[in-house]
Amino acid sequence: MAENNPHNVLKPQLHPRNRHNHGYDLVALVRTHPPLKAFVTTNQYQNLSIDFANSDAVKALNLALLKHHYQIQHWDIPDGYLCPPIPGRVDYLHYLADLLKQSNGNKIPRPGKVRVLDIGTGASCIYPILAQRCYQWQFVASDIDPVSIKFANENLSHNSGLSENIECRLQGDPTHTFQGIIKANEYFALTLCNPPFHASMNDATKGSQQKWQNLNKHKSNAIKSESKLNFGGQNAELWCDGGELKFVRKMITESKHYQTQVLWFTSLLSKKDNIKPLKLALKKAGVADIKVVKMAQGQKISRFIAWSFLNPEQKAHWVNERF
Repeated sequence: MAENNPHNVLKPQLHPRNRHNHGYDLVALVRTHPPLKAFVTTNQYQNLSIDFANSDAVKALNLALLKHHYQIQHWDIPDGYLCPPIPGRVDYLHYLADLLKQSNGNKIPRPGKVRVLDIGTGASCIYPILAQRCYQWQFVASDIDPVSIKFANENLSHNSGLSENIECRLQGDPTHTFQGIIKANEYFALTLCNPPFHASMNDATKGSQQKWQNLNKHKSNAIKSESKLNFGGQNAELWCDGGELKFVRKMITESKHYQTQVLWFTSLLSKKDNIKPLKLALKKAGVADIKVVKMAQGQKISRFIAWSFLNPEQKAHWVNERF
């Protein structure tokens, strides 16, 4: 959710391993996914583009990218649900792989050795799908929304190799993140999360209106319902009481109960101002290691915060046991 303009043409500022560093080859993408052609036009700079304010166009682009780069033949989300920008999502995963690399003798762990928990996977199940294709990580994907779990499972079942390596779990208590999901004697190298960063529906509306303004659509009647906000997104995907600061603080509090079962807890942060109070919360929680990793995505700088309760000796033991 941290991207300012989710599908803008990308400058080569993404992670070095990100295959989207040079933007979109729409000619190749149309060959892979012909329905995308209906949305391709020539922009004012005489370049091929699509209308990024058109949710159908963005959805078609996403499926084309997934087919072309990640061997995903089926992918769908319900109307009104968050449509994730693929380049930014996969960037988080590449930087997470680097985080594991630092804990593993400067080597990315071997395929099949990494187990990850995705908090709030959404109907798209995008992080587990991309990570499985890029790094062969195994996943538990959780969400509080039964519809999201249903669509996530359908996306997995229609693509080879996904259902065997990704398990979706419904979080029955929306006040919790890890409790009720992480089982006894269950271990994860990483947890990841793209938290709802708005503090209210009003804030989410303002954020969406700003995006429409950036796309020169604000004078039209394009925003007609809450279901179209933020280029898709249900309430729980876009905002929660207290925004991302309160959400991540709650994650930190809960993470203490699973400190020996997880090597690295992580969460995206959309607001730079939240780093300082969250670092303070982490120190109060007694974590042993804190990292803030910046990611450049076009003109937008995003970041994630990572914490571990394990000291260097404990990390080394954890890695030797499981990698």
